[in-house]
Amino acid sequence: MKTVELQTKCGKIQGIDGENCLEFRGIKYANAKRWEYPQVIEKWQGVFDATCFKECSYQHRGFDDDATVNPFYHYEFRDGLAFTYSEDCQFLNIYVPKEAKNCPVLIFIHGGSFTGGSSNEAHINGENFAKNGVIFVAMNYRLNAFGFCSHPDLTDENGVCGNFGLFDQYAAIKWVRENIEAFGGNPNNIVLSGQSAGAMSVDIHLSNPLCKGWFSAAIMMSGGGLQRFLAKPLTPEKTRAFWDNIIENAGVKSIAELKKADKEVLYRAWDKACKEDKLKSMLYTLPVCDGKIITQSNFNNRTIPQMPKIIGITKNDMVPAVLQAIDKKWVSCDKNSDCYIYYFARSLPGDEKGAWHSSDLLYAFSTLDKNWRPFEAVDYKISNQLAKSFIAFAKNGNPNCNEIPVWKPGTAKVMTFCENTRPAHWNIPQLLKNTFIGGASI
Repeated sequence: MKTVELQTKCGKIQGIDGENCLEFRGIKYANAKRWEYPQVIEKWQGVFDATCFKECSYQHRGFDDDATVNPFYHYEFRDGLAFTYSEDCQFLNIYVPKEAKNCPVLIFIHGGSFTGGSSNEAHINGENFAKNGVIFVAMNYRLNAFGFCSHPDLTDENGVCGNFGLFDQYAAIKWVRENIEAFGGNPNNIVLSGQSAGAMSVDIHLSNPLCKGWFSAAIMMSGGGLQRFLAKPLTPEKTRAFWDNIIENAGVKSIAELKKADKEVLYRAWDKACKEDKLKSMLYTLPVCDGKIITQSNFNNRTIPQMPKIIGITKNDMVPAVLQAIDKKWVSCDKNSDCYIYYFARSLPGDEKGAWHSSDLLYAFSTLDKNWRPFEAVDYKISNQLAKSFIAFAKNGNPNCNEIPVWKPGTAKVMTFCENTRPAHWNIPQLLKNTFIGGASI
């Protein structure tokens, strides 16, 4: 393995000098104990080894067989890969163009319902971005009970409670802003992107007062606006009963005792509560009004950040008709900046799942070759179109490129990525059908 060494504000770092780009894997961006807020890394001793992926947040596959618990996504994104898990999971991966200088930076936040997922998965690979002049950054952050416990008794002396995973994301973004110049990146040209729960996170950080003015553009794939336009975040007090039930499940008497409990005891107690009431568990493990990143005031009064945006969904997304309505809401509220909408409609070969939730990631990141499916020439064509659109957008805030027809902002027609990529009107009957028949099947 050929290596490369750089000098950052934190100290020296060693990464991989690959064929097409430089890779820095598993960079420690912050430290935090359970249910405490992260402290951004400022210095490390010696040369930091960034030649291998580091730990992901504890989640179901850290305790159970992923192929049994979640077989579909296991075989799509994780089969054959080795992962390690920890509460100490604040790591990020950076893919850098060779001879990078003042490059745009695209930060990606992975999805997984705020309960699972990792940026170490095969499809989240930034090599193609780096080959085309964009620095790509992806982070791991605390999830489920480790990252989104919001019991009111955890409120700190400043009145802040919960959202530890969101604060991890903020710490990662802050570390990147402070250090990306050493990698050849432009800290004043950062595009924040994410998918599903990651897209929800992007939306939150666009209005996060701690990082106001940090982003030049945003990409939200299958989820941006869910809390903004649909399900407003709860207060910690409204989640108390749910977390009290978890305390009881763990066989302890208080949140203070649960904070000291074994990691598997905590996870199993949370998982039991989730299985008892899936809807409540989904709502109560979402970001809450924490008092700092999300407050009642800045949520109720927040405006749409004025910057270019790409927002998209897939044909067989979780609830495509709902997501389509949210995408239209973005455009109607965002009249002073360009909002580009896409619809990913290619049914993937190999089974009858269609254009399932998260399938567009394989195309946008040019990682079809890391998947088992028998992709055809048309799939690689679509992947090139979507990837080049994202690359152009990262560079200049406009997704138009030679590979696609003219893509205009707004929802009169949306860019439909399919066998015949083109601007097209929404197919509302099909969206409704997919919502109530096939949209949430995975």
